[in-house]
Amino acid sequence: MEVKALQQLLSQFRQIQENLQKQVDSVSVEASAGGGMVVVKMNGQKQVTDVRIEPEVFAAKDPELLQDLIRAAVNEACRRVDEELASQMKGLASGLPGIAGLKIPGLF
Repeated sequence: MEVKALQQLLSQFRQIQENLQKQVDSVSVEASAGGGMVVVKMNGQKQVTDVRIEPEVFAAKDPELLQDLIRAAVNEACRRVDEELASQMKGLASGLPGIAGLKIPGLF
């Protein structure tokens, strides 16, 4: 591979990395558990940005139920972030010849 072609490829990778970072920063997902009794919002860095718990959950005085609902909502939000980022990564990689066919665990 010629040096110039390699430099162009590296430049494309840098652009993809910048675009991916912008997309990660813009991702926001919401997941709920218990029919909306617990709602969790999460950003693309998998940081929980908001948690809403319906008062009925507290009225039940069942800490195990609350723990299960929070765990389920957080896990679902993580799954949705993964799906969203994988989808966006496929779109970015499709612009590079030979990259779309690569199988990188966790990314494609």
